[in-house]
Amino acid sequence: MTAGPDVVVVGAGFAGLSAAAMLAEAGKRVLVLDARPQLGGRATAFTDRLTGELVDNGQHVLFGCYHQTFTFLRRIGAEGNIRLQSAMTIPFLDVQGRRSELRCPPLPPPLHLLGGVLRWKALPLADRLSVLKMGGPLMSARKAIARNPAAVLAADAITVSQWLQRAGQGSLIREWLWDPLAVAALNQAPDDASATTFVRVLAELFGPRAADSALALPAVPLHEAYALPAQAFIAARGGEVRTNALARLSSDAGARLGHLRVDVRGGVTVTAPVIAAVPWFALGALVGAVDAPALTPVVERASAMASKPIVTVNLWYDAPVMDEPFIGLPGRVTQWVFDKSLVLRDPELPPGSGAQRASHLSLVSSAADTIAGKDDQALIEIATTEMAGALPRARQTRLRHATVIREKRATFSLAPGQPARPDTRTPVRGLYLAGDWIATGLPGTIESAVVSGHWAAKEVLRDGY
Repeated sequence: MTAGPDVVVVGAGFAGLSAAAMLAEAGKRVLVLDARPQLGGRATAFTDRLTGELVDNGQHVLFGCYHQTFTFLRRIGAEGNIRLQSAMTIPFLDVQGRRSELRCPPLPPPLHLLGGVLRWKALPLADRLSVLKMGGPLMSARKAIARNPAAVLAADAITVSQWLQRAGQGSLIREWLWDPLAVAALNQAPDDASATTFVRVLAELFGPRAADSALALPAVPLHEAYALPAQAFIAARGGEVRTNALARLSSDAGARLGHLRVDVRGGVTVTAPVIAAVPWFALGALVGAVDAPALTPVVERASAMASKPIVTVNLWYDAPVMDEPFIGLPGRVTQWVFDKSLVLRDPELPPGSGAQRASHLSLVSSAADTIAGKDDQALIEIATTEMAGALPRARQTRLRHATVIREKRATFSLAPGQPARPDTRTPVRGLYLAGDWIATGLPGTIESAVVSGHWAAKEVLRDGY
């Protein structure tokens, strides 16, 4: 970048890169800074030392309702890196190892969900019929969002469990459907999380298009799926993305109004409007030297937001142990298992081919407060024991290697009484916030991050920078 940047974006995860890509498309010279050595923030990959394989720092799942995410991916030419189901299809294995499948038929939402559950043989008929009681609440939520995208869909003090109970959902359908969905989306136990965000998730997931509820998985390691294409897109338009670039902001009386001083490790200093696309727990360190008392409450609320962990155990077996890319595991510590050998497989490779590499399973435990403190060996034993119980071939196949990934601050808490999430605009002119944790109304998901990034970019453009 020969001239100074028009905008500086601090943070190169989904939020920062989506903001930067939108600004670059609008003709702005963007400088993206990230303190880490690799792009992607909390959605990235690393090289496993033993296998040499690129391993995601946690399995990320997208849905068809992630409209802003797919807009971002199309913008940077990376939509082909994500494989989207034609309709929601989720296989499950119960604790006895019996397989069932929730498959939504091609009906208008939410009838497709109702039809899928009514045909789902894992549950007794009475439990399947109880899903009919969800039609009214889902339609009401969708209508409320259509009238007002910022509509509050449930009282903040009501937990997910309480809301589901009021909606007539019994313990069995909760165990198999609603609780796993809530834990996966919110990264928090249904007894603890506020229903407000969960109802919005359901409203978007089950409407207005049947394809909105279809699952999507990255077909390449995460940073290759979006971060590297975004970097190339920004660079091709005169911008720059730097790693190992720790940034700190401060006020600069000599700068033009609405610009902040950005000091980058290594002695580089620029002045420009800034989008702070860092996590809630990193905001204070980034803006601590900005002389703006009105910003203090924003930083204090961000610092007070509680964090929730996710634990991922990776297991490498010397032969295939699964026939499908992922399976839900109700009633276990591990909620989902993904066979990365199938998720990331060469699409030209026929199923069952002998050329398929040995199995690499990624086992995900969201809302992992009770297990995140266990040592690696204990977590690996839990994972291998549950795989041996669920997958017969795992009992007959040698485990070659195992790793544990703890994301202690994977997401923010959605419990009632948590600090209010901030808006994109801040009290400081020229400073904007982006990140899954700002007030998007969504939980800490990829879509929330991208929505926030697009909001921040639009505010910058609206302000004429």
